[in-house]
Amino acid sequence: MLPLLLMTAIVQAQETAGGSTSLYFYDNFLFWSLAALAGTVIVAAIVALFRLLNIMVKVNQIRIFEEMGIEAYQKEVKAAKEPLWDRMYKKWTAAVPVEKEQDVMLDHNYDGIKELDNSLPPWWVAMFYLTIVFAVGYMTYFHFTDAGASSAEEYEMEMERAERAVQAYLGTQANLVDESNVTVLTDAAGLETGQNIFNANCAACHGMLGEGGVGPNMTDNYWIHGGNIKDIFKIVKYGVPEKGMIAWKSQLSASDMHKVSSYILTLVGTTPPNGKEPQGDLYEPQADAVEQPEADSTGTATEQEDALGMNE
Repeated sequence: MLPLLLMTAIVQAQETAGGSTSLYFYDNFLFWSLAALAGTVIVAAIVALFRLLNIMVKVNQIRIFEEMGIEAYQKEVKAAKEPLWDRMYKKWTAAVPVEKEQDVMLDHNYDGIKELDNSLPPWWVAMFYLTIVFAVGYMTYFHFTDAGASSAEEYEMEMERAERAVQAYLGTQANLVDESNVTVLTDAAGLETGQNIFNANCAACHGMLGEGGVGPNMTDNYWIHGGNIKDIFKIVKYGVPEKGMIAWKSQLSASDMHKVSSYILTLVGTTPPNGKEPQGDLYEPQADAVEQPEADSTGTATEQEDALGMNE
């Protein structure tokens, strides 16, 4: 009603002063009058609705009170006043009070242990649904798109990482090799280094191609002191002083002796010109492998030596 009174006062003031009011002013006056009237009606309707709802709630409370009795009603009122979290927890778990456990007791009996038909804990149910959501996302990411690597691809990447780790480890252990654990090197870089060492230190007696000279021929299958990698490494390391073969352990590192010994084995089977006549006994690698005992129950010594060679 306040806008109506304000508009009336303005009109009266203008007429008393001898002024005139425009049609625009009267239109605004009518608009605000109707707006004020509509607002009053809406507010009155809302107030009436709330009062009606309050009366209905009171009537319903009286009916419930009469049906449940005073004790049950007081219990309901007390439950309604519990903290929100406590009420939500009871609702989620459908927790049964201890005094009512007989109502949800199952007939099963396992050595005196009985089971209650309670609901699952909410954290367990939440985890169950989360695993379903995760599974859908996982399958989509790894099996229906190219975003994630497949199991086979992850295996290949893991094997590459493992191979790099093995090579890095062997690089730190190169000088720990001796005649008891030496194996045949097969990598190109190691054999190339072994060839350079051979040309610089061994070719003077054994020839640039291993054809022999002052020392024996290294391209045939005849060896004076054995023809496997351990025998060759031992001769390079300790030498044969009575025959003029010096010991290289004071001049070459264990890693260098390992590489040159492996390179010498690559000369076997080649046919360089002017090869020296065979010396020593025929060495057959197959027979030597048969004579070696099994290292363990999972494979023969030959298989393990091959594996060690591959690792090197």
